[in-house]
Amino acid sequence: MKKIKVGVIRETKNPPDKRVPVTPSLAVKLTERFPNTELYIQPSDIRCYTDEEYQYLDLNVKEDLSDCDILVGVKEVEPSSLIANKTYLFFAHVGKKQSYNRGLLQEIIKKKIRLVDYEYLTDYNGQRIVAFGRWAGIVGAYNGLRARGIRNDSFELKPAHQCRDMDEMFAGLKRVKLQKKKILVTGGGRVAMGAMETLSQLNIREVTPEEYLNKEFDEPVICRLDPEHYVKHKGGMQFNLQHFFDHPEEYESTFKPYTKVTDLYIACHFWDPKSPKFITKEDYFDPDFNITVIADVSCDVNGPIASTVRASTIADPFYGYNPETGEAGRPFINPKNITVMAVDNLPGELPRNASSDFGEDLIDKVYPSLFGHDDAGIIERATITKDGKLTERFAYLQNYLEGKE
Repeated sequence: MKKIKVGVIRETKNPPDKRVPVTPSLAVKLTERFPNTELYIQPSDIRCYTDEEYQYLDLNVKEDLSDCDILVGVKEVEPSSLIANKTYLFFAHVGKKQSYNRGLLQEIIKKKIRLVDYEYLTDYNGQRIVAFGRWAGIVGAYNGLRARGIRNDSFELKPAHQCRDMDEMFAGLKRVKLQKKKILVTGGGRVAMGAMETLSQLNIREVTPEEYLNKEFDEPVICRLDPEHYVKHKGGMQFNLQHFFDHPEEYESTFKPYTKVTDLYIACHFWDPKSPKFITKEDYFDPDFNITVIADVSCDVNGPIASTVRASTIADPFYGYNPETGEAGRPFINPKNITVMAVDNLPGELPRNASSDFGEDLIDKVYPSLFGHDDAGIIERATITKDGKLTERFAYLQNYLEGKE
């Protein structure tokens, strides 16, 4: 039987991303579990795992992957480096008609590439089966605490990307002694749970929304909110999560009271543009507005949190939002400004951990369908293009593809 040749491509997106979908140890596991495959690693001097780490395990490291059948990466691929008539797996960021990636999709169509987008790999219930969300939450909450320490000049944490891994990052948190502050997290999915994982290292008490709003504490506390705590139906209907997801325009925000008592806000929620906003431009002018640091892990620019006017970067993660001008400037200069963390590729700060976690999920949940029979339709549902055209599921992208919208 002819073997399936699989190539792990180097990341070409700028700024560089150090993550990889197949770590050295998982590469060995992959070839053992799927003996019908041959694996090749394209050399990279930015990857979080060195070429030598792959070579040490007798894995094939080579530049030319043109004879591979399937090519796997993490972020968008530079259009000029795409190889025609191959199957690619990566986060393409075209499914929501992102204008900055239209050229990428056009090149994929031109080269008759079969594009399988990680974002749309789902089970029968439509739930995503692979994601970096947990790591976004883990690092985002850490960055929020780091900003809190700098702003208060009370403690100093090493940037997450300077830590070798999560263990070193968490070890640093053990040194932190928080002042009497209230920390708020919004969301109930992977991202929020990742944030709570980081906050748990501080060994501080978690309280209910009611306690958080109405009680004073002689210690720092954390509260996590699900949607039922920050929105309500305009017509008074009892809250139903699925109804909120299906009809977000029928709801209004109840978040404002939390802005009066929160010091550090870590936003980890999913937001639909038709949903109510969390913090408007006007809210910052309320005399009792209390939030000083916002770690916007969700990073919806110009979305539900008015101070998120742009994304920030791993190298420069913080900026100061000036409510008077509505603009971002240098952080930690003006005490009246809101300190904002809005890094949009947070898992890249702990690339070794994030890559290992993600790669395990691919082996367990995706590769059996990719290298075998796709009986559950996992690969089919995530296939955006095939044979030089959009698949039926993604036909809605046609006008976007042609530059008509």
